[in-house]
Amino acid sequence: MKRNATAVWQGSGKEGKGNLTTQSTTLSNTQYSFGSRFAEGVGTNPEELIAAAHSGCFTMKLSFNIDEAGFTAEKLETKCEINLDPSKGEIVESHLTLTATVPGLSKEKFDELVADAEKNCPISKLLNTKITVDATLA
Repeated sequence: MKRNATAVWQGSGKEGKGNLTTQSTTLSNTQYSFGSRFAEGVGTNPEELIAAAHSGCFTMKLSFNIDEAGFTAEKLETKCEINLDPSKGEIVESHLTLTATVPGLSKEKFDELVADAEKNCPISKLLNTKITVDATLA
């Protein structure tokens, strides 16, 4: 399975502008710029997209883990915060904050399933950075 996206950039790094389009067209000529990446400008940025990918992938992997353990998640909500250190020019952390409602699942089993999802979702495997999770079972 392959997926793709296209970036188009015009101009210099600081004053230029770009747009992103995904294969599904969920993003279609979506703007991004220096301002949207390093300040509070309008548009998206690579780190925001990585956060969306990591939170979505981790949550889906956890859902599969919960299913395999014989339970059904009522709700899984994961926020991902990507920490870009501009001075290093690298992402230094991906932090996941999860709130889960899974009837009948023990905290011990929940923690085991979360740890597996943290290590084994495809985006976690892709990222070469520190990954942390705060998980709450409601």
